Amino acid sequence: MLHQIMASIPHELLAAPDDELQTDQLADWLRQIFGPLFLVIVSIVAIFFLFTREITRFVQFIVLAIGIGVVFYVPNIIETTAKAIAKALGVDVS
Repeated sequence: MLHQIMASIPHELLAAPDDELQTDQLADWLRQIFGPLFLVIVSIVAIFFLFTREITRFVQFIVLAIGIGVVFYVPNIIETTAKAIAKALGVDVS
């Protein structure tokens, strides 16, 4: 009897995902997508500044790129920063 009931349920219903939003690996996924793209953009802009001999803008850009690169490549910096901002705003972080 149970076998007949299970056979009559559409497979899409059995394989339906949970309605909950899963964000456990979101930061890792974003690093995998935007990390290499960031490196390519930094390389192109840095080469442009060097060829046009704008050393001051090149140094400013490199400092900014290092700051942004820290966000992409330091483990748990996004989560730590988000928790610190939430705590500063008075949101209960558990």
